[in-house]
This record gives sequence, C-alpha cells and structure tokens, in this order.
Amino acid sequence: MAFIDDIKIRAKEKIKTIVLPEATDIRVLTATSNILKEGFAKIILIGNKEAILNKAKESNLDLENAEIVDPVTSEKYDEYVNAFFELRKNKGIDIEKAKQLILDPVYFGMMMVKTGYADGLVSGAIHSTSDTLRPALQILKTAPNTKLVSAFFLMVVPDCEYGENGTFIFSDCGLNENPDSEALSEIAISSSKSFEQLVGKQSKIAMLSYSTYGSAHSELTDKVITATNLVRQKAPELIVDGELQLDAAIIPDIAKSKAPGSPLKGEANTLIFPELDAGNIGYKLVQRLAKAEAYGPLCQGIAKPVNDLSRGCNSKDIEGVVAITAVQAQII
Repeated sequence: MAFIDDIKIRAKEKIKTIVLPEATDIRVLTATSNILKEGFAKIILIGNKEAILNKAKESNLDLENAEIVDPVTSEKYDEYVNAFFELRKNKGIDIEKAKQLILDPVYFGMMMVKTGYADGLVSGAIHSTSDTLRPALQILKTAPNTKLVSAFFLMVVPDCEYGENGTFIFSDCGLNENPDSEALSEIAISSSKSFEQLVGKQSKIAMLSYSTYGSAHSELTDKVITATNLVRQKAPELIVDGELQLDAAIIPDIAKSKAPGSPLKGEANTLIFPELDAGNIGYKLVQRLAKAEAYGPLCQGIAKPVNDLSRGCNSKDIEGVVAITAVQAQII
C-alpha cells in the first residue's frame, strides 16, 4: 500500500476538520472536491461563497459538503477580532489593526483552529512560508516543551530500498536558515517524533555533513558533531549518528567502510541537513530526479497542526498534506 493511502485510512478513523484559506486557487478547490469524495477529512474554505462556488462550477467540481466561510459576513468575526487583539495587544496590535488582519483568510483560519472550531490548517499554495507561519506563531504559539518550530518534508521515493522502504523525513527544509548546534539538535529530536507518528516505524537519525567521522575538519563539521552529541544527551533513547555523509547514512555497504560501528548501519530514515540551503536543494533534487512524492513543508513544534505547501504544488500534493494534517490532529 502506498504511504499516502495508509495515511488516508488513518485519517478516516477519526475525521478531523481542516481549514483551507486559499479558496481562490483552483488547485485547492480540486483537492477539496476529491477529499470530500474520499471522506478522510471535513473541509472549511474561507472566502466569498458565491465566487468560490462559481469557480468550482466552471471546473465541474462538487463542493456541496464543504463549509464555506466569509470573514466579512461571519458571525464569528467580532469574536475573533477581540480574541486576536487580546493575544497581541502587548505586541503593538491595536483594535483597528486586529480588524484588518482578521479579514485575511489565513489569520481568520488560524483563529478557527485556536478556538477549536477546526483542527488544523493547510496553506502555502499562493502564500509564502512566512505568510503562513507568522499568524500560526502569533495565534497558536509553540507546542508545550518545544523550543523551536521547524519544517520537514516527508519524502516517498519509488522503487527505493533505502530508508523505510523509500520513505524518509528530510529536515529542516523550509524554515531555519542556519541553525546552530543547539537548534540542530532540537530539529533532530522533533523530526524523530514526526517520523514515528506519521510512518509508524522507529526513527533512525543521520546528522548529515560533507564529512564522515572526521574525514574533514571545519566549523561546519564541528557544528554537526556538537549537535549529534546534544541529541544523545537530551534523548539517549534515540538512534542517532553523525557527522555522516549521505551515502554512509543510507547505504549499508558504504556505512561498513566509512562508518564502521555506526548504530545506524546505513539504515537512516530521518535525515537532518546542516542548514536550509542543503535541505531545500536536497529535497528538490530527490523530488524531481527520483520522481519522489514530497509532502510539505510540514511543520513541527506548533501547538496545533499547521502545514505549509510548496507554491509549485498540485492538487494531489494538497490532498496528501491535508491527510497528514488530519492524522497529526488525531495525535495532538
């Protein structure tokens, strides 16, 4: 069974409500129609109802079972404005600014999640990562016992013997530009939890570098070595190793020669990149050249499930991220 099909089955076990604030985009409407047909999530679309339904009709999309909410006419508007003002008044937000921001579909959607009217939100098809995550952090805040919000991609590589039958987490690929050792260790710990929650298998974490076990020395390799040691100190139960080159992390035969004695044994499935350049380039290479499914950027460390999309996503990508968000909402 394909990974995302298994996720959809899990999502159906306890149906959650997911907000899609980008209802002007035909990819989002197409995904909504398919999600409702498959029945693995309830969907709230935010925007002008007449305009949304007209756009759907032009493409023969069925949105009958979607809830469509317009912030301009919603009975919840004043409630959300006042609640947002109370959250942000000490950060320089006055009531007029609150009124303006809550008309934004992403902010309105976040308030739906904050108040428990919805269980999660997916955005990013037409918004930048910052425009999705800024309201999430302002309204939902970070999860308990979490020091850092980070972003990962869940990669499913076809016909691949590496990782967990071709399934990996790549992290951080969407948010933290140049994490120091402390931040890198937090990213690794969060990513291990995300892997085990979504894939249902034990996470095996590789702290990636251009060096393996001291084959090169620099500030860059030192950062990864220190981060690896911090993970071991903070979470000694985890299987983690570094610094490792990619081949030594995921190919058993190469691990035997480059990293003898590694607890990973060349079976890493959770790949932690040293900085954002490497992570973002890495996931796009695998997605395009290996024809991998790439779901994300998925977020970890926010109090409730909020996930980003690549602006190059298609409707099937959106369906997959909604299914993942629904499963995350079951866990929180």
